[in-house]
Amino acid sequence: MLSRLGATAQNALEVVRFGGLDTEDDASPFEVVAERRNHRLRHYFPGGSGPVVVLVPPLMVSTEVYDISSRVSAVGVLRDLGVDPWVVDFGAPEREPGGLERTLTDHVLAVSEAVDTVREITGRDVHLGGYSQGGMFCYQAAAYRGSEGIASLVTFGSPADTSVGLPFGLPAWVAGETGRIPDRLLGSFAVPGWVTRTGFQLLSPVKSVRSRVDFILRLHDRERLAPRERQRRFLEREGWVAWPGPALAEFVRQFVAHNRMLTGGFVIGDRLVTLADITCPVLTFVGEVDEIASPDMVRGIRRAAPRAEVYEASLRAGHFGLVVGTQAVTRTWPMVAGWVKFQEGQEELPEGVALGQASAPPEGTAQVGWQLVAGIGAGAVRSAARVVRGSRQLTLEAVQNLPRLARLERIQADTRMSLGLLLDEQARRAPSDVFFLYRGRPYTQEAAKRRIDAIVRGLIQVGVRQGDAVGVLMETRPTALALVAALSRLGAVAVLLRPDGEPGREAALGEAGRVIADPGNVGRALEIGGVEVLALGGAEEGRDLPVFDMETIDPDEVPVPGWYEPNPGRAGDTAFVLFTGSGEHLRANRVTNRRWALSAFGTASSASLSPSDTVYSLTPLQHPSALLMSLGGAVAGGARLALASAYDPGTFWDEARRYGITVASYTWTLLRDLVNAPPHPGERHHPVRLFIGSGMPRGLWRRVEERFAPARVLEFYASTEGEAILVNVSDRKRGSLGRPLPGSAEVRLARYDLERGRLEEGPDGFAVECGPDEIGMLVARVREGERSGRPVRGLFAPSDAWRVTGDLFRRDADGDFWPVGREAELIRTAEGIVPPGPVRDALGDLPYVDAVAVYGVPSGDAEVAVAAVSLREGGRLKPVDLSEALLRVRPELRPALVRVVDEIPVTAAGRVRTEPLRDEGVPKASDGRAYYRDRSGAYRPLTDGARRGLAAP
Repeated sequence: MLSRLGATAQNALEVVRFGGLDTEDDASPFEVVAERRNHRLRHYFPGGSGPVVVLVPPLMVSTEVYDISSRVSAVGVLRDLGVDPWVVDFGAPEREPGGLERTLTDHVLAVSEAVDTVREITGRDVHLGGYSQGGMFCYQAAAYRGSEGIASLVTFGSPADTSVGLPFGLPAWVAGETGRIPDRLLGSFAVPGWVTRTGFQLLSPVKSVRSRVDFILRLHDRERLAPRERQRRFLEREGWVAWPGPALAEFVRQFVAHNRMLTGGFVIGDRLVTLADITCPVLTFVGEVDEIASPDMVRGIRRAAPRAEVYEASLRAGHFGLVVGTQAVTRTWPMVAGWVKFQEGQEELPEGVALGQASAPPEGTAQVGWQLVAGIGAGAVRSAARVVRGSRQLTLEAVQNLPRLARLERIQADTRMSLGLLLDEQARRAPSDVFFLYRGRPYTQEAAKRRIDAIVRGLIQVGVRQGDAVGVLMETRPTALALVAALSRLGAVAVLLRPDGEPGREAALGEAGRVIADPGNVGRALEIGGVEVLALGGAEEGRDLPVFDMETIDPDEVPVPGWYEPNPGRAGDTAFVLFTGSGEHLRANRVTNRRWALSAFGTASSASLSPSDTVYSLTPLQHPSALLMSLGGAVAGGARLALASAYDPGTFWDEARRYGITVASYTWTLLRDLVNAPPHPGERHHPVRLFIGSGMPRGLWRRVEERFAPARVLEFYASTEGEAILVNVSDRKRGSLGRPLPGSAEVRLARYDLERGRLEEGPDGFAVECGPDEIGMLVARVREGERSGRPVRGLFAPSDAWRVTGDLFRRDADGDFWPVGREAELIRTAEGIVPPGPVRDALGDLPYVDAVAVYGVPSGDAEVAVAAVSLREGGRLKPVDLSEALLRVRPELRPALVRVVDEIPVTAAGRVRTEPLRDEGVPKASDGRAYYRDRSGAYRPLTDGARRGLAAP
């Protein structure tokens, strides 16, 4: 008994003095073969040969996690099994020069550099492995390199998807809240090693206490404690290091709050990176009882890396047990060695390793934003707020959308509101956040603000003042975006001239006194008469331009005049001039700051946009959808904006992965080529959750949602002028444009005389509102103080003011609006007026129809209603299908002729062009691809006799 007490006292004293028992258990031999600013590269068991494995530790755990003791040494097991182990050593940041200032990029580039070093020394591609966050570094480095030089990846408890849960079992709302912490605060402090150690111990407090009690009770038995002593000291004290603040901030922003390991588009240095670029085989170890990285989080790599073959080894282990302990020695590391040899062609696939099956993406949280927008009528926002306050399901979307919609309701004509103002707010909130992405490069809010402010100084230098109209003639590029924002910040009007349009006529309609062009469009700008032409963007040394180059202005040398006030624009001021149509149909549309804000906040709310989103604009900046919806929604929602220099369906999914696109914009039939394209590797488990835009035909809408599920279509309608905005947020009625957006203008359907082309009046002289399913003209109430256009007054009541949109709709019994066609599209047949919408929808529902155009062909004093369809590959139009599809259309609205064409002509933005088809007239019967409607209403192959009847003068 006395000897036992003596041994206990002696061992206890040694623990107190030296932190543990001396076990004479030496570390495995290694040499440092490379030493760089942010890492050292260790080669264990120098002189060894065989397949090469490079192991990467996580930030908060020391490198010795792979060599805790001879009994539980990962490198030792690998060496014994014929694998050559190397380890990246980040050191203890708190003891390294500049260690606490390291960024996430520093660590990823260190891993990539280590791969290059080992390849150079050994002449072999490496198998790259990492534990926990070290595995995330491996994924990121492999993606950064495009898998070059990497034979395979092996990760242990490494999350790739935080949408299914957060480390330590934290609730999902924590991700949103951490995303709100200012960058300067989040990155200003490091997490000490003892904090991480305590967090791990608190995961299993009973186990931690039991382990300590067991150690104390066995202090007398040194031989029994010795084999586990180094492991105990590692876990309780020596194995923990600090987490650098900047790296922590990036980790939280990119991977916890925004989940960009899964979606792609994370930033390494000045490059955008996506795990979809990983092409080498992957083996991921999953801890079935891992409380830090749950199985669903780890298995996210299957969706994040669609080009890679992902294998899995599932163990009944916790986070540490995957790499440390008896099970790790007997199962994990032997499987790793077997995997490496399998990849080298030396052995069969080890037992316990299997090819993973990609699971369906988990269902997301409820999109409260959709429901908020769906609340229609006066005080909708206030009502939604009461509903949400009374709900236990108060989610982040509600928190985001209520302030947006409330702010929108408060905007009056004299309220200060502009693009420049919102950009300044975002730059103050999160200066290091990425604002926009272009050609694979990210641009932060801070960098964008510097560029915008510099251009403002340049505009002042050349004489631009508040209220001036300035033409912008540029391709989609960062300078174009910065110039438009700078004009807004100055309070000037940006007249967005279309490079593929008629710049001279557009500049005149927009009353532009100056035109600023990029170098490639200076020549076209000089063809515009009566304007001053300036150049901006694409600054190269020694270039010789025939106009004044604003890039030569030093903004620091420009004095700021007393009249200048940043962001002076009021809601009622004209902010932009956009153009639609061409030739005799060319039209200038003046957009006020309020109208822009209405689209911006409406898009952000309807799509529940947040800083986790990246909005991809497929149309050029001069297009209304880009300026109002993509740019506006991204700025109002704090999301990133990705600019496409040109839309190419063949590269869409590569860019979607690289940018981490979650929301993609469209116009009309623009997505038809994408839905018709062959399957693309990047399409599997893609990150896109929404396609947003306007004008998508119902049949294409169905095909987009079926092929790209679980992505949905969010369809908008916005009047060319005024503030009428409809949005289909429920997605239950494809083809419907939904209901008015809260905060937008009140709209009604007024009964319309299609023959006479005028609103019908009731006995009292006022317009008559349509009943359910009755076709009528959409009119929008004019807000007090609204300046654009000339309203119609006294429409429904004395002195009221409404704007006629020119668009015909019907409203169903639920209150949802369905488009019928524009007044200019009406077909005036001998039997009556035929709107194109119902026929277009009915034929578009046929599964083999690709696109539909409905138009009139002159026939005597009237027109013949014709529908042209193009077919999907392998499709064949049957007369019986035509008859059945058109049964849903009232007989008097059905077309007299349906023809098959090779291609439906469309504009660059995807809008159907009927003029070329109309010019072709009625096709010949010998063509064999046309069908006429007989007297019984059935469709039959066109005959010469039937053609003569249709084409009669």
